[in-house]
Amino acid sequence: METVPFRYRQNTSSFAHYWTEGIGKDLLENLGFQPDIKNADQFVPYLFKWDNPADQVVFDLYQKIGFPNGNRALSNYISKKYVDSDEKKAFDQLFDSFTIEPDWVDFSRIRKGAELSRRAGISALIVLRDYCLMGGYESSAINKPLIYTGALKKGAVKRLTDTVEFWVQITKEDALRNHAEGFKQVMMTRMIHAYSRVNILQHSDWDSHKWGIPINQWDLLATQLGFSLVFLVGLRRMGFQPSEEEIDGLFHKWKYIGYLLGIPLELLPETEAEAIEALYYWTMTQANGDADSKALAKALQNEPLEANYPKNELMRKFMREVHLYYNYYLLGDYSCNLLELPKTTVGKLAIVNIWKYKKLEKNMHLDEVRQKAILDGGNEQENVRVIYQTFNK
Repeated sequence: METVPFRYRQNTSSFAHYWTEGIGKDLLENLGFQPDIKNADQFVPYLFKWDNPADQVVFDLYQKIGFPNGNRALSNYISKKYVDSDEKKAFDQLFDSFTIEPDWVDFSRIRKGAELSRRAGISALIVLRDYCLMGGYESSAINKPLIYTGALKKGAVKRLTDTVEFWVQITKEDALRNHAEGFKQVMMTRMIHAYSRVNILQHSDWDSHKWGIPINQWDLLATQLGFSLVFLVGLRRMGFQPSEEEIDGLFHKWKYIGYLLGIPLELLPETEAEAIEALYYWTMTQANGDADSKALAKALQNEPLEANYPKNELMRKFMREVHLYYNYYLLGDYSCNLLELPKTTVGKLAIVNIWKYKKLEKNMHLDEVRQKAILDGGNEQENVRVIYQTFNK
């Protein structure tokens, strides 16, 4: 086992409140047992493991032709368009390191998970932004690569623009089939991780003994859990009642995405129970948030003010208040206070959206209602994607 890094702390995390007083308490009750924190020690080596095949593409190609040209070449390679011999050689080595559609992948299950993701409409994007993303800032360690790659200088608008693009593209019908846009987005994200990791290690004072390798496999699993388990918890909090088939599909979908991103299969949960246990081990070994955590939270809090849409400044201020309301509604007072997020009064009007979805969910067992929700929700998310791409590029 590698030397235990400074960041690894058992039972000293602010996340302890989540599991004893917050939503995590219900998750443990559903799990039926209290995971033994000592089991988390087995995962320490993954803090020093990373995606070597993707990093090699960075060394062999991206550092020679630049990141934009590298991703254009990747897109062409996946689409079976022309790439030169150096580009083909680099990507052949990457794609030869894994099976694109392994035998265990079931696209009918993935389809159900994608349908859940779409039918949640705007609420899905709210959960991702105000619960999954904001809540992730409570950990100081996983966010250090964002600081080293200049995320604060680039602003939260760019990160949200990229995240919305990624999310919408991977949740469309058959989005993860080979050559589909969603599949491209996953592979491009894999290269973003590799490019960032290589540059951090080559051009900064990153301390791997303190933080582990940047964008390591254990932290990548936490991100995957954010899009799967934490997303599911947030949807339930918003009033959604996913079916067992949808839940199964959601976790299968994210197992496949995690695999495509280079996360080892042995880490990827197949069920909600496995995901709860994995989230417990990861969160309960995190050092508390720090000044960087609060700075990232503040940047996300003020993102509506920095965005170029809506055009009306008053409406952008109102959107800021709405997101603050959802932060408190989804994360709770304890986490929001740790991140120093202010409370809101005006933003409480957002409760109307929650009431609307709770009412609609009562008839979701009817196929025509569900199919309409999938169509309408997908269109809502696509509209948001277009807005971000149009006004914030």
